[in-house]
Amino acid sequence: MAVNASRMDEEQIGISKKETLIRLFHYLLDYKKEVVLVLFIMAGTITVSLITPLLMEVAVNRYVAEKDTAGLFTLGGWAIILFLLFLAGTKARMHIMASVSNRVLVTIRQQLYEHIQTLSFDFFDSRPTGKILARIIGDVNSLKDVLSDSVTQLIPDLTTIVCVAVIMLIKNYRLAMAALLTVPLLAIGMFLIETNAHKKWQIYRKKTSNLNAYVHEDLSGIRVIQSFGAENETRKAFYELANQHRKAFIDAVIIADGFGPVVEITWGLGGFLLYFIGIRIIGAGEIGIGTFMAFSTYIAMFWSPIRNLANFYNKLTTNISAAERIFDILDTKASIQDLEGAAPLSGLKGKVEFSHVSFAYSDEPDQLILKDVSFTVNPGETIALVGPTGAGKTTIVNLISRFYQAGKGQVLLDGQDVTKVTLESLRSQLGIMTQDNFLFSGTIRDNIRYGRLDATEEEIIEAAKAVNAHEFIMKLDHGYDTEISERGARLSIGQRQLLAFARTMVAKPGILILDEATSSIDTHTEILVQKGIEALLKDRTSFIIAHRLSTIRKADRIFVIDQGQILEEGNHQTLMEKKGAYYHLYQNQFL
Repeated sequence: MAVNASRMDEEQIGISKKETLIRLFHYLLDYKKEVVLVLFIMAGTITVSLITPLLMEVAVNRYVAEKDTAGLFTLGGWAIILFLLFLAGTKARMHIMASVSNRVLVTIRQQLYEHIQTLSFDFFDSRPTGKILARIIGDVNSLKDVLSDSVTQLIPDLTTIVCVAVIMLIKNYRLAMAALLTVPLLAIGMFLIETNAHKKWQIYRKKTSNLNAYVHEDLSGIRVIQSFGAENETRKAFYELANQHRKAFIDAVIIADGFGPVVEITWGLGGFLLYFIGIRIIGAGEIGIGTFMAFSTYIAMFWSPIRNLANFYNKLTTNISAAERIFDILDTKASIQDLEGAAPLSGLKGKVEFSHVSFAYSDEPDQLILKDVSFTVNPGETIALVGPTGAGKTTIVNLISRFYQAGKGQVLLDGQDVTKVTLESLRSQLGIMTQDNFLFSGTIRDNIRYGRLDATEEEIIEAAKAVNAHEFIMKLDHGYDTEISERGARLSIGQRQLLAFARTMVAKPGILILDEATSSIDTHTEILVQKGIEALLKDRTSFIIAHRLSTIRKADRIFVIDQGQILEEGNHQTLMEKKGAYYHLYQNQFL
């Protein structure tokens, strides 16, 4: 299976920027009332800002020219009132949009998290956890300003530019054309910068993901690193990834920072052309001082939002790559999902059938892990799977739980094809224990109850007693309320394993799968838990994968697996008398 390591850049399916923006802004439709209110407020603030230069023109050409002090003061009073309304409206719209954008981020993050939980094991097998975290946390956070500014900045600035251009053309089209001559230069410059900057920001996001994945991996394996004294090697690797991250950021910023100078240069040229053409070609006397002052204000009002738009465009270019990465995950389909018409699996009795099953990973279709495997297990039977590492033992139980799907053949439970029943109903009736038993941060009670969330206190304690975990739990400072970390640092390996047994016991599964579940238990603890395992196996179909052959001697049947096929099957006594593959495995282990 192809794996994306922490130091490898991720491959990403290309999504058009237009499509990405439409999908992103579509989230704002859930907040129509708030957006309409913001647009209404903005209409008022834009009107106020557009009136201001006209008030200046009237003040100079009329009241100052005619020395009408009373009229000037009255006009100034209205100007102050309008200015206060402008400030209040601006603050209100920013507050509303900040609230909306944060709620949208919660929605996107929730959708992303829920979708990731539906994805199949091959998705998680092929990439580090840190790279998934980078998309859920960092990439989603990057969208906040884009969502907020798209309403509070993009719409008013575009409206202001159009309105100012129209007003200038109406008042004096020659001056307006002079001021707008440099707009085409601006458009060309921004297009060239954006095209290159977007590629650089995509690289930066990938380097961020690599760094995040490496740190997560490094901290998760800190015990191994310190045990082998590998701090210098990991420090060098981190330094290399941090430098790649820094360089990618600098490369992107150098190009993105070109937006500002392009705007300033074209603004300056536009202002120069306004005065040059207005004074030298048209003539200042023909225009009027008040009109010139109004035009000067309007030209600033025209270019200032263009500068804001350039900054927004820069921000959009910076963060659209984050949106692309988010939608890349959301568009990833689970390779294992409920088929149309899938029915719930109820009342599982435990009959398991493999009918000519073959399996290979999708990226290596010619390398079969299982080859035409067939067997039938009756309800209540205990089946042991033994054989060398990589023989296909775990693949068999993964196909039963449909963590992966058979390429050929059928896997049947109680005569029903596992591909035609719902995943939730299937997996809720299976109890699965592995050698790598993950504990969640929280109390011991919470970890046991995770097997069945509606389990009562009595059922939790009963399950713990059944696997001989109750005694050591009660010796802890707070008993079942003892807080543990996800690594279970305060517990021994054997104790963590016993908690996992209790968690499985409380689930009361129809089919039990133990994948090397006793490999981490010492001999003394194993003796304690054997009675618990026998109680767990009683009257339910069970599959036990074990390298420690002493743990499976009482199994009803033992399947010897090698190179994806069942070489032998039978109980311990039969296989020992046969003196075949199982006999040699047993002799090698105990001699």
